[in-house]
Amino acid sequence: MENLFLIVGLGNPGDEYARTHHNAGYIVADKLARRWQAEWRDETGFEARLARARHAGRDVLLCQPLTYMNASGMAVRRVQDYFRVSPSQVLILVDDADLSLGEIRLRPDGGSGGHHGLESVASHLGTAQYARLRLGIGRSDPAQRQIKDYVLSRFRPEEMDLLQAMSERAVEQVECWLTAGIQKAMSKFNGLTTLQEQRKAE
Repeated sequence: MENLFLIVGLGNPGDEYARTHHNAGYIVADKLARRWQAEWRDETGFEARLARARHAGRDVLLCQPLTYMNASGMAVRRVQDYFRVSPSQVLILVDDADLSLGEIRLRPDGGSGGHHGLESVASHLGTAQYARLRLGIGRSDPAQRQIKDYVLSRFRPEEMDLLQAMSERAVEQVECWLTAGIQKAMSKFNGLTTLQEQRKAE
């Protein structure tokens, strides 16, 4: 569909993974659905949850793959093919342990940075020419490269305020991407979210 935008939050399905660092993409997608009053539906044929929305005259399809993180691309490709969404109108929301908790970074394309979810998306789409919004989750030890236990752990109580502020900023960036384009969204929102900034906005 010519005017349809596809926004995909990466994560793992199920209560055991809810509110884990690896599910930052899911968290922002959920926040977008609530903000736009869109209702999630499980679509077994796509192996994904989908929610239809409309924002500022744009038709938007929100997606949460149910294939688990490392096979995310399978669901993304099925949805993209069925709805005939151009890669230029796809945005992937994904956690990034190399960014500090609270930092967000939107890019029009790029590599996976070792993230298995992005690797899967690029493999199934056959291109890395799609926008991705990286959501900083930090890491428990900057020198530690093996972070599986960390990314699958839940956000700690002391991290929740910053997670909330980051996800709010990410939602605003997504809306800017839809209405003003990626360059404007990058220049206006890329960077570190602070609690002081969030409280000032409130």
